[in-house]
Amino acid sequence: MDLVIRAPRFPAAGETIVGGPFGAYAGGKGANQAVAAARLGAEVAFIGCVGRDAHGDELRSLLASEKIDVSGLLARGGVDTGVGVITLDACGQNTIVVALGANLALGARDVEAAREQIAEADAVILQLEVPLEANRRAIEIARQADVPVIFNAAPAQPVEPDLLAMVDVLIVNEFESRVLCGLDDVRLTEAQLASHLKSKCRGHVIITLGQRGALHFDGETLTRCDALPVDSVDATGAGDAFVAAFAIAWCEGREVRESLLFACAAGALAVTKMGAMTSLPTRGAVEPLLAPHIVREKRE
Repeated sequence: MDLVIRAPRFPAAGETIVGGPFGAYAGGKGANQAVAAARLGAEVAFIGCVGRDAHGDELRSLLASEKIDVSGLLARGGVDTGVGVITLDACGQNTIVVALGANLALGARDVEAAREQIAEADAVILQLEVPLEANRRAIEIARQADVPVIFNAAPAQPVEPDLLAMVDVLIVNEFESRVLCGLDDVRLTEAQLASHLKSKCRGHVIITLGQRGALHFDGETLTRCDALPVDSVDATGAGDAFVAAFAIAWCEGREVRESLLFACAAGALAVTKMGAMTSLPTRGAVEPLLAPHIVREKRE
C-alpha cells in the first residue's frame, strides 16, 4: 500500500517541511505490473504474499476486481502487508522508501505450489520486492517449461550472475543498471551500461531513462525510443506500466521498436494521474496515443 504525500520539494537531510495533501493508493511493483497487464488485455495470475490485515484485504479485493487470478496470493499472520512511503515534489518526481513486510514471507515452496500457473504462461514477470529464492524458483520452473522470463530487477540490489544468465528480457532503470553491473562510474554512457548488462544475461536488455525514453540492446543492435510528451503529475507506477506493456507487446510478436513505443506510451500515460495502480492505463487509452508514432515510424 503506497502512502503518498505531496511536497513543494524534497526535504534535505534533517529538515522537516510542510506538505500535503496525503493519499493511500494500492501499489507494489508486482501488483502494479499485474494490473497494468490486465488492463492492457492480458490474462493474469498473481503470485505473492500479504499480511492478514486491512491493507492485505483491500489489495486482494482490488486485484480480483481487475479480473486477476489471486489464488496464488497468500495471506500470512504475524507480518504486515508491505507499505511504500512516497514523497512527490512539485514536478511529479518521487522518492520512495519501502517496508516490504509480508513480501519477504514468500518462499520457494510457495512458488513451487504455483508451478502449473507458471508453466502454462506466455511469459513470467518478476521483480525484486520478494526474496531472491522465490524469483530463482520461478525462473527455474519457467526455464523447464520454456516460458520466457521478463525480469524487472528493481528495487536495485545485486543479483547472482547465474540467475541473470537465465533471464530472457532484463528491464532496469539507469541507477539499477549500475547496481547490477557493480559500476559507479557516472561517465559510462547508457549504451556502455547496456553492453555490460548484456554480458550478464542471455537475452534482451532494456534500460528505462525516464523523461528521455528507453533503449534496447540485443547484443548487436541498440534501439532507442524517445519518451512521449505528457504533463507529469506523479511518476509512481510509470516504470511498472512500461514493464507490463513491453511484455505484452513482445508476447504479441511486435517488433522491438514498436514494443518500446507501446511501453513508452503506457508509461507516459501513467504519469498523468496520481497514484500507482490508479494511474495505470487501459489498451484503449494507449493505442490512440501510440498510433501517430507508429505511422511515422513506418513512413520513415
